[in-house]
Amino acid sequence: MGKDYKDTLNLPSTDFPMRANLAQREEERVAWWRDEGIYEAWVERGKAQGWPRFILHDGPPYANGSLHHGHILNKTLKDFVVKFRNMAGELCEYVPGWDCHGLPIEHQVDKELGKKKREMSKVEIRKACREYAQRFVDIQREEFRRVMGFGQWDDPYLTMSYDYEATTVRELGRFFEKGIVYRGFKPVHWDWAAQTALAEAEVEYDAFTTEHVYVKFPISALPGELGEAAGDKKTFVVIWTTTPWTLPANLAIALNPELTYQLVAVGDEAYVMAEGLRDEVLKACRIEEHEVLTSFEGRELVGELGEGKGLKARHPWMERDSVLLPADYVTLEQGTGCVHTAPGHGQEDFELGRHFNLGIVCPVDDYGKFRGPDVEEFAGTQVFKANPVIQQKLADMGLLLNKPGDKVTIDRYPHGWRSKKPVIFRATEQWFVAMEPEGAGLDEGFELRKSALEEIEKVNWVPGWGRDRIHGMVSGRPDWCISRQRSWGVPITVMYCRHCNEALATREIADHVADLVEDHGADVWFERDAKELVPEGTVCPACGGDDFRKEEDILDVWFDSGVSWSAVLDRKMGVGTRADLYLEGSDQHRGWFQSSLLAGIISRGHSPYSTCLTHGFVTDEDGRKYSKSSKNFEPPQRMLDQYGAEILRMWVAAVDYRGDITLSTEILKRISDAYRKVRNTFRFLLGGLEGFDPSQALPLNELEEIDRWVLHRTAEAIERIEEAYRGYQFHTIYHTLVQLVTVDLSNVYMDVTKDRMYCEAPGSRERLSGQTAYWLVIDALVRAVAPILSFTCEEAWEHLPHGEDAEKSVFLAGFPTHTAAWKDAELGERWEQLLEVRQEAQKAMEAKRARKGERKEGQIGSSQEAHLTLGASGSTLSLLRSYEQSLPAFFIASAVEVNEATPADGKIVDVGVVPASGQKCPRCWNFWIEAGSDDEVCPRCASVLEVIEG
Repeated sequence: MGKDYKDTLNLPSTDFPMRANLAQREEERVAWWRDEGIYEAWVERGKAQGWPRFILHDGPPYANGSLHHGHILNKTLKDFVVKFRNMAGELCEYVPGWDCHGLPIEHQVDKELGKKKREMSKVEIRKACREYAQRFVDIQREEFRRVMGFGQWDDPYLTMSYDYEATTVRELGRFFEKGIVYRGFKPVHWDWAAQTALAEAEVEYDAFTTEHVYVKFPISALPGELGEAAGDKKTFVVIWTTTPWTLPANLAIALNPELTYQLVAVGDEAYVMAEGLRDEVLKACRIEEHEVLTSFEGRELVGELGEGKGLKARHPWMERDSVLLPADYVTLEQGTGCVHTAPGHGQEDFELGRHFNLGIVCPVDDYGKFRGPDVEEFAGTQVFKANPVIQQKLADMGLLLNKPGDKVTIDRYPHGWRSKKPVIFRATEQWFVAMEPEGAGLDEGFELRKSALEEIEKVNWVPGWGRDRIHGMVSGRPDWCISRQRSWGVPITVMYCRHCNEALATREIADHVADLVEDHGADVWFERDAKELVPEGTVCPACGGDDFRKEEDILDVWFDSGVSWSAVLDRKMGVGTRADLYLEGSDQHRGWFQSSLLAGIISRGHSPYSTCLTHGFVTDEDGRKYSKSSKNFEPPQRMLDQYGAEILRMWVAAVDYRGDITLSTEILKRISDAYRKVRNTFRFLLGGLEGFDPSQALPLNELEEIDRWVLHRTAEAIERIEEAYRGYQFHTIYHTLVQLVTVDLSNVYMDVTKDRMYCEAPGSRERLSGQTAYWLVIDALVRAVAPILSFTCEEAWEHLPHGEDAEKSVFLAGFPTHTAAWKDAELGERWEQLLEVRQEAQKAMEAKRARKGERKEGQIGSSQEAHLTLGASGSTLSLLRSYEQSLPAFFIASAVEVNEATPADGKIVDVGVVPASGQKCPRCWNFWIEAGSDDEVCPRCASVLEVIEG
């Protein structure tokens, strides 16, 4: 009994390493994919075989800095889509791109150049920006490649490439032709630190603490009964604002005609304020004694909406009136119900002022400082520094109702996306795209907002709330400000007549400039004289002059990226102007998704995407957004070095990307544990295929039933996985894979078949049946999850036995489509019952298991030492008796007997466990040798040894 039978066992191979140096081996695999041209082989095969196209258009990240966690999330999600679609026989080319213009890059170049910039021309600054952008394109390209591997990395699209810039100019010409681009003087977000206008998408929101004021605007006389109620008290309309610096631009006070207002007496003064805000105002202003003189509707002071009574208050310190006007946007949310209105410093203020022809006052310069005779006492003062000065001035005049020094913190105040400074609303001359015809001063024309809202309804939004989000944004957005006061970008190709200052914004000029840009780049606009940039014979339509000056502003970068469908899909790829999928972060509802939507509708009459998928932001375990400037930032490169790209890819698959996604060391450790289970399962299956040739595979109907069951379960899993890929539910793939690996494969199938695969003779039908199932399962699994676990599945494919015509890469093998034939619902139902019985048996054996070195009477060590008695009735009894011969192997026990009995407590089966009789076989470890026998091994092993020994 002392003989070592190890050499007679079919122990699994360990050639599939899957151990240390994961990060290093990933880099080697990326190089192998590149050298072997796997992505290019996909594209060539797809075009040659006429695969249907699936177009995923890559939104361009800024060529600025190294990768952050959001980049990894976004690019990995896209990689899942690209790889699955190509493996499923749909040609899905991945053309990565970079956004190379704009403030983010110019801001960094400004810091690098320092004082030197003052001595440089605009063209020299632009060249420095181009070099900076190219440097980070090269850096990010290799970082992305490290995580993803596949794509047209050697020929990406860049918004600064000459052909792209030319397309941008041509699309601007189409906007001009549509008649909805106009130059207007109206308030926009203004970054005084960067001296440029900002789009909504270029604004970040953060807390901001500032002075606030409750200001008394004197009113000489209230009408009718209100005047009688006031008597001889001094009367004031009280406003509240957190921007005292805008008071010099005040022209009106807005009230809601539908709200109830009160005249509140405090001492010898009477204040007009909303009834619903009275107590809040009195508390904020520390007023204890008061009397309500009368209540009235707002319309008594301002009339109905759309009209005004002309009642006037007096500006606190300037020699002008502040007219009282009706506005339905006035609410009881905060303030006094009487809203300070400065048309030069707010969108709603501007619209109200335009309706009532108030005009615009805006005494603030590009640097956010006061200028002009109207504000001489504040001239040269930065507006935020002027707030406490104005607050004190009002107090000194007796017109401040609260106290000097009072401050308030605004939770969400707009800040510049690169300067990080609080921005201001400031009226400036800018170029706009009109959302409605009247915005461009037209009686009729293209209704962009209406068309956009209609097109939004045709798009598939994933998740569904994306539709409501962008619908709300488009419904309420102001006209699109497309001009910027910077150097690094595509020029707005408008000429001005030097004689009469008429603006020539035409498609003809844009197309002419685009032809030059195609050869020389957008620098040509800044290098050449105006006469060289217009078509021959161009004259001013207003006066006939032919001497022009160029527009100095550049285009908003959201215009640049918003026309990427034209530059990339149409011109570069030749696949039309609509993508099947746009996939970006949820912040792009106000950014790229929206600018692309508007540009597509203006230029081509439809949205540039059919499906729009959004994901959340990456946060730490406390819910704080990861930012390169925050203390919680851990460089992704460090994570890649420690865990490898595969763990991060698996993390992306595991999370529900529809909300914000948490990333932490603890989470990566849990993902690593799940990954090891998958990897070890692959190792085991591959190890069991030692010596197997696919030509030896048995037909499905000749396989052992448990082998057919595992194929059935695998087929069900792959069906769910394919459905999840198509529905972009990648977390379903993760959970399906982990469930299949840990439960069906590891805990059941591999555990049960281990004895057969180790102990049966090589080449026997029993072992070939198992090897056939192992081979089919691992072959299908690595192809099904290769889009997610790309490195692991490629490595497994390399070690998998193949026939002569096998593909060199798992990605060229395609998604498994043959597994549906493995499904057997009736078999699956039977095995669900058997597994339920097995679970009860395992519980019973565990209860009888002895601790190491502490065995007592009736206890067992391993399950192979157990003799089970199963008591069942009805269909369960019939089922168990039909499987009675194979139950020992199924339970990994040495003996199982089935008896008729009524299980207690509603259980499906009663299980009895006693130690097995007989002796342990030294080869298979089962107790199959009769007690007192002189047999060296059990009968099964003896017959196998005869075959092995010849």
